[in-house]
Amino acid sequence: MKLSVQIIIGLILGIVVGIVLNLFAPGAFEVIDKYVLNPVGTLFLNLIKMLVVPIVFFSIALGAAGIGDPKKLGRIGGKTIGYFLITTTIAIVIGLILAYAIQPGAGGGFDTADATFEEGSGAPPVVETILNIIPTNPVDAMAKGDMLQIIAFAVFVGFAVAILKEKTKTVYRFLEEGNDILMYLVNIVMLTAPYGAFALIASAVGSFGIDALQAMGLYFGTVLLALLIHAVLTYGSSIALLSKMNPLAFFKGFAPAMSVAFSTSSSSGTLPVSMKTAQENLKVPKQISSFVQPLGATINMDGTAIMQGVATIFIAQVYGIELTLVQLITVVLTAVLASIGTAGVPGVGLIMLAMVLKQVGLPVEAIGLVLGVDRLLDMTRTAVNITGDAACAVIVAKSEEKHGGKPQHIPDMDI
Repeated sequence: MKLSVQIIIGLILGIVVGIVLNLFAPGAFEVIDKYVLNPVGTLFLNLIKMLVVPIVFFSIALGAAGIGDPKKLGRIGGKTIGYFLITTTIAIVIGLILAYAIQPGAGGGFDTADATFEEGSGAPPVVETILNIIPTNPVDAMAKGDMLQIIAFAVFVGFAVAILKEKTKTVYRFLEEGNDILMYLVNIVMLTAPYGAFALIASAVGSFGIDALQAMGLYFGTVLLALLIHAVLTYGSSIALLSKMNPLAFFKGFAPAMSVAFSTSSSSGTLPVSMKTAQENLKVPKQISSFVQPLGATINMDGTAIMQGVATIFIAQVYGIELTLVQLITVVLTAVLASIGTAGVPGVGLIMLAMVLKQVGLPVEAIGLVLGVDRLLDMTRTAVNITGDAACAVIVAKSEEKHGGKPQHIPDMDI
């Protein structure tokens, strides 16, 4: 049975068990929650927390090492990275605006009296936030889980590895192998996700009743609406304006790859299909496709950024916390930077969400409120992610026509 099916079954069973216990056996629920549901849910969350710091460092350092190659940072590389960063920023802003407009977490009836928060989670001044991005002690930043500092240090390490090339082959290989280990561990942790989904959803629904389901449904709908708006308006308009292609023709031509991405929830796993579809159906030159789309599978995670933005506001509303402007900017900045290191494998978006929550001082255990529906959203946002990669490839290919239709030679990206 596929993992996605197992998670959905765990979600449904958790909802049923939670409702039954909430309505008919509240006394039994307290005992079951204390000795079964809460420990299982906590164990799953601890497994996620365990991977946050190392996966951020290794993924982003490795990504920067690949992007930092001067051969890949030419004309096409600049256009590609610029498009990805702009669309990712637009994506999370769309998510934040919809989350504030719909307010999915405002009416959930959650009891958060016993919630625990990180000390010193109040937002510092803007200038201090910017200055604090550069760590004075990277080891201390990792120990404290200061994600912006970890990201900054990882980027510096990655660029240094790229520039020094032959001298740092061993370090590059270490980063690759470390990243491979962590991706393997992500897959192992996700094997426990059905049980975590069951326990966390059963605990939430058992504690808060039908109101919790309504709030989760609103969250689910908000993310889906944001994904739809971003795909149609951001990608559609950029395709129409920058490549002069009919957006409907673009979406129709790329639909086969989108369906594969939806079923696999993996940008990297869908890469061969998405490249073949772009080259054959959208007429993207192989040389451009072989650079833009693998790079996008590594650093372009607009759908994940939308989820992180909506989930952060949803959780803040659940806990009755008003995020300041500085904290919102921090959410945008952290989510955009985190998208560079979000590997294209199922489930890693939750780990990156834990990082964003920690950065703005929200309880990481609140992930349990969105875990149950995340697998369904993961399938949808993966389809959006690879669509953005293809849109960028089409736009870059069109822009290169004025250079004689012969793009500069760019070596294939390692997948």
